[in-house]
Amino acid sequence: MQEDSSFLHKEPCPKCGSRDNLGRYSDGHGHCFGCGYHEPGDGSPPIQTKPKGTTMFDPIQGEYRALPKRGLTEETCRKFGYLVGQNKNGKTVQAAPYYDEDGNLVGQKTRDADKNFSFIGSSRDAQLFGQHLWPSGGRRVVITEGEIDAMSVSQVQGNKWPVVSIPNGAQGAKKSLAKNLEWLNSFEEVVLMFDQDEPGREATRACLDLFPSGKVKIAELPRKDANEMLLAGEGDKIVQAIWNAKTHRPDGIVTLGDIKEKLLKPIEWGLPWWLGSLTQLTYGRRYGELYALGAGTGIGKTDFLTQQIVFDITELNQPVGLFFLEQQPEETGRRVAGKLAGRRFHVPDSGWTNDELTQAVDQLEAGGKLFLYDSFGATDWEVIRETMRFLNKSEGVRIFYLDHLTALAAAEEDERKALEVIMSEIGGLVKELDCMIILISHLATPEGKPHEEGGRVMIRHFKGSRSIGFWCHYMFGLERDQQHENEEMRSITTFRVLKDRYTGQATGQVIYLGYEKDTGRLFETELPDEKTFQDETCGDIPF
Repeated sequence: MQEDSSFLHKEPCPKCGSRDNLGRYSDGHGHCFGCGYHEPGDGSPPIQTKPKGTTMFDPIQGEYRALPKRGLTEETCRKFGYLVGQNKNGKTVQAAPYYDEDGNLVGQKTRDADKNFSFIGSSRDAQLFGQHLWPSGGRRVVITEGEIDAMSVSQVQGNKWPVVSIPNGAQGAKKSLAKNLEWLNSFEEVVLMFDQDEPGREATRACLDLFPSGKVKIAELPRKDANEMLLAGEGDKIVQAIWNAKTHRPDGIVTLGDIKEKLLKPIEWGLPWWLGSLTQLTYGRRYGELYALGAGTGIGKTDFLTQQIVFDITELNQPVGLFFLEQQPEETGRRVAGKLAGRRFHVPDSGWTNDELTQAVDQLEAGGKLFLYDSFGATDWEVIRETMRFLNKSEGVRIFYLDHLTALAAAEEDERKALEVIMSEIGGLVKELDCMIILISHLATPEGKPHEEGGRVMIRHFKGSRSIGFWCHYMFGLERDQQHENEEMRSITTFRVLKDRYTGQATGQVIYLGYEKDTGRLFETELPDEKTFQDETCGDIPF
C-alpha cells in the first residue's frame, strides 16, 4: 500500500473478476486482496505483485452467480470466491480458488459443463478449498470430497461454520489432509463427510490414522454426497449427519449399545455331543469354538470322533467335513459306516456282510451330509484351510473334524513355531466361518507312566501345547491302560476334561467309557470296583 492515502471504496477487480475485492485509495492506487492485482496511483501501468513463495498465474476472470443446478446461492459462491468465467479457450467454466497460508491466490480448479476438471496455477502451496475463510481453532471443521459439497454443507449452516474440501478427490485425500494437519488438529473435532461410495469409504479409512484417537468423526449420508442431499431438499439431514457423526474407534472396540440386542438374547444350549454327560458338563458345542482331543496311540481317539460324526449326521442332520490326514478316504468311510451300522467294517472277519456295508454306505450317501478330504499324501495347511472355506460357503458345512493337527507341521523345521502359526489361523477361521473345528493332537512322551498304560494326560503333553491351550475353548484327554492285568479294565477309557473356557466348571471332570466289541461303539459306564477283580493268589499267602 502507498503511504499518505486513505481508503475510499471497494470495486470490481479487472483481473480476477471479483466484484468487491479491489480497494480504491485517495491517491488513485488500487489493490485486490483476492488475487494480488495492483494499480499504481501515478498513472504507471498496472502491475501484479508476486508474493514470496507464490507461483504467479493468470487467473480466470468472472463473476459470482447462483448455481441453480447445484442448489447454490450467489451468496454462498461469493463467500468461497467461486466464479463463473471463461478459460483461455473461451469456454465457460466454474473456477474454485485455492490460496496459500499467506492468503495469496495460487491456483484455480476449473470445471466445465462436461465435468472436465483442470488446475491452473500451482497446487504445491495450496491449502484445502475454503481454508482461507476460517481461522484456526474452534469447535468443529467438516471436510468434504469436493468444492460443491463443501459449499452445500456451508450453505445449510448459513455459511457460518468451518467447512473445507480436498482438492484432488478421494485418491489424494490423505496427502491433502496431511499437508494441512496442524490447522485441522487445532479444531476439537474433525468430521469426515466424504462421498458414500467405495472410493469415499476407502479415503475415509486411509485418513483416520492421521489424527489423534477420538478427534475424528465420520458423517454418514443417506445419499451419495452433500450436494445430492441439498438438491433433494434434505439440507436439515446434512446438519443432522454432522451432529450424529460417530467418533472413530479402532477396530474391535464396541459399546454396550452396539451389542445390546445380542446381549439380551436368551442363552441357548449348544449342539449336543453323542455323550449326554459331556453335553451336560459343557452346555453343548458352539459355533465359533475350537475343541482339541489328545490321547496316546491306540487309545480310541478315532473311535470317539467317528461316533460323534455319525451323531452329527443322523441325529442332528448337520453336514460335516472330515480331514483325516493319516487315513485314506475309503478307510475313514468304512469306520463311519461301521459306527452307523454297529459293525466293525474296518476289521476283516468280524461278522459283517457286504450287504450290511453297502446298506450303511448307501444311507450315508443318500443323506449327502458327509464330505471327506483326500490329501493324496499331502498335508498343506493352506490347501486344507481353503478347502474348509469352500465347504463352508458352497455346502454349508459348519462342523469340521481334523485328524490330526501334528501332521500339518510334520515337514517344518521348527514344529513348535509352525503349530503356533497354524493354531492362530485355525482360531481365526472358526470365527470367520462361524463354524467349529474338533481336532486331534498327538502327545509328547510323558515323564513316568506312558499314556498307553493309563498315564494321565495333561495339557503340556499336547504337541504345540502353548498355542493349542491358548486358542482352544475345550481340551480333552483320553486315558486307558492297555496293559492292565484285568481285561475289563483294559477296555475302559477315562475321558478327562482338561480345559473349559466357557464356564471352567467342567475342568477336571471325568467320564468313563466302555467299548462294545461286537458293535465297535463306545458307551458311558462306571469304573469297576477293584474288589470285583479276581484274586489271582487264591487267598494264599506267598510267604
